[in-house]
Amino acid sequence: MATLRRLREVPRHLLVCEKSNFGHDKSRHRHLVETHYHNYRVSFLIPECGILSKELKNLVMETGPYYFVKNLPLHELITQEFINTFVKKGSCYALTYNTNIDEDNTVALLPNGKLILSLDKDTYEETGLQGHPSQYSGRKILKFIVSIDLMDLSRNLDSKKYERVSWSFKEKKPLKFDFLLAWHHTGAEESTMMLYFSSYGIQERQPCVALSTASELQCPVLQSCELGGAPGAACSAPELLDWLGAVFSNAQLNNEPNNFISTYCCPQPSTVVAKACLCTITGFIVPEKIHLLLQQLCRYFDEPKLAPWVTLSVQGFADSPVSWRENEHGFRKGGEHLYNFVIFNNQDYWLQMAVGANDDCPP
Repeated sequence: MATLRRLREVPRHLLVCEKSNFGHDKSRHRHLVETHYHNYRVSFLIPECGILSKELKNLVMETGPYYFVKNLPLHELITQEFINTFVKKGSCYALTYNTNIDEDNTVALLPNGKLILSLDKDTYEETGLQGHPSQYSGRKILKFIVSIDLMDLSRNLDSKKYERVSWSFKEKKPLKFDFLLAWHHTGAEESTMMLYFSSYGIQERQPCVALSTASELQCPVLQSCELGGAPGAACSAPELLDWLGAVFSNAQLNNEPNNFISTYCCPQPSTVVAKACLCTITGFIVPEKIHLLLQQLCRYFDEPKLAPWVTLSVQGFADSPVSWRENEHGFRKGGEHLYNFVIFNNQDYWLQMAVGANDDCPP
């Protein structure tokens, strides 16, 4: 009975796998990338490659900048000037920094102008704003979700609704957070956000890039038409995802008997590649930059290559209030929400989306 209870306590993890082709009219790849808003790590792996192309390396080095602002009053994100300058003239992203989604108040700004607040019970009641209980609260409601449409508010700044929200953030319950900010735009100066928040000591940051080359790497054999794998002929999508996690964690894949850290080994069938290029970008990375990377990886096969496939993996912030779109995200025991593309040389692709226990099914 004790074992059964422990099994019931194991958090649910959900993995969705699908296959398509980048040339198909109904391919969902762009939509899935653009609606996964808050990304902290992007990794790609290219078998049979020792040096990145100039085009790909330039894109990697241009995934920034993003910004850090300490003790920023929340009411600064609902002013007419902020909405007109950033929300209406590009895609603006914001996420509270060093806050735990299951313990603290957290805030996220989405590029569609929605401001999402995940508040504890006391703070929620003190703000006086309308919201709804978190769907992951359980019997005792401890967290509430408030959604504020900044685009709607900006249409009538004299409305009672705007006055109530402004009064709540300025006077009734002033809230301050450390924020990560990013702004994707065209035609505006890069320094605009630095100037706008200069009185708050804003810092510009660049993502951290780690490049490495693996030699004699054992890779799974994949066939684009066999998402579920084929015995003796091809590995499955879940097996590949496990293998990628091991590779990017620098785990040993040889399953040696004296290795007490990892007994994992490459799934079969497999092949050994002479070299493989691995790249990991860590920071606050906007979906638009990820889509450019995906496009460039697709173009990798414009010329004949030895590699039959490449991968692009994206991990979201564990403590973001949302995963995809406006789907509520919770932490539970892992807080994971991620996706992975396997791009084949015929422009077929596999898309894998994974979430933890406190998440809806990926879109």
